[in-house]
Amino acid sequence: MNGKNILLIITGGIAAVKVPELIRQMKQKGFDVTPLLTGAAKNFVTPLSLAALSGSKVHMDLFDLSDEVEMGHIELSRSADLIVVAPATANIMAKMANGISDDLASTVLLATDTPVMIAPSMNVRMWDHASTQRNLSSLQTDGIQIVGPNKGEMACGEYGIGRMAEVPEILDSVEQFFQSGPLSGRHILITAGPTHEAIDPIRYISNRSSGAQGRAIATAIRDLGAQVSFVTGPTDMPLLPGVDTFQIETAHEMLDQVENLLPVDGAVFAAAVGDWRVADIRNEKIKKDNSGNFPDLKFIENPDILSIVSNHEKRPKLVVGFAAETEDLIKNGSKKLSKKGCDWIVVNDVSRKTGAMGGVNNTVTIIDGSGTEAWKKMPKTEVAHRLAKRIATALT
Repeated sequence: MNGKNILLIITGGIAAVKVPELIRQMKQKGFDVTPLLTGAAKNFVTPLSLAALSGSKVHMDLFDLSDEVEMGHIELSRSADLIVVAPATANIMAKMANGISDDLASTVLLATDTPVMIAPSMNVRMWDHASTQRNLSSLQTDGIQIVGPNKGEMACGEYGIGRMAEVPEILDSVEQFFQSGPLSGRHILITAGPTHEAIDPIRYISNRSSGAQGRAIATAIRDLGAQVSFVTGPTDMPLLPGVDTFQIETAHEMLDQVENLLPVDGAVFAAAVGDWRVADIRNEKIKKDNSGNFPDLKFIENPDILSIVSNHEKRPKLVVGFAAETEDLIKNGSKKLSKKGCDWIVVNDVSRKTGAMGGVNNTVTIIDGSGTEAWKKMPKTEVAHRLAKRIATALT
């Protein structure tokens, strides 16, 4: 990574104590690191230690006369190949999302057209707060890459999502950003996981999808150099480093998020989207009345996301759908290919005997306009690598 310059913005969170190690490992990988330290961050790490580790001047003040004679805040942003904000507090995320520039860090971030990557770090309640989630969504829409946060015990003693990603995870994301590959410069949209369709405040309709296959595809596509937007239903899996992740719950939410991300170069629809939803979601928990009768639930069809995107005015060049089938795989997959209007269908056998749903292996057949291509049973990660290479060939 020789010659690549990282502008590392350190903001005032306890995770700033990990930054010296991050700088050390970045330097070992051959990156040039320029630290920018906010006033609050100086409570956790010292300018002297950062200067010694980075071998560069540490920038701190917006109105530093020697720097601002040459418009230093603009030059800082333009001389970097990538801006990394670690830790990224709720405060800096709010400033970035709302265009506030009241110190050197926020001014640099507003004045830049350089790609930006952030590693959020905050208390779980701050992370879950509606305003933080709105800001996160805005930043993702603006193309900011998000690394973490992770789930775990925090310095305050609470447990949950909000821990800054570990140094190796951040470093991996930075390396992935600079990695060249056959999909460099391409933007690929991937969906994964199940959807949850509410019946009442307690119950919902869903399926057994773990999201593992879609997650593996997102990783493989990322590793080929693409920008990846990953729209996932509810799963227990941690966020992927180097991937823009959008978490949704229902089919309608997934459709809205997918349409907001268009146009893209390619799209892979691996999510197991619920076919139906309850027409009238109850506001209160449905109670048993001891009559022996089932609740009167009426169902309506969910939007067909694959079909909508396949026929969209902003249709990607390549649209790949998945078909989870238990019988007549080729017949049903071919019918789906014709009906939806996508380019390829990946048919996977999800009958109980295969253990594909929630398992680590998958058996798939690719159906396209030229015929079928059956793959033997293999780990989902290998399915993902082979599919990613096939996608790269189709888009290059």
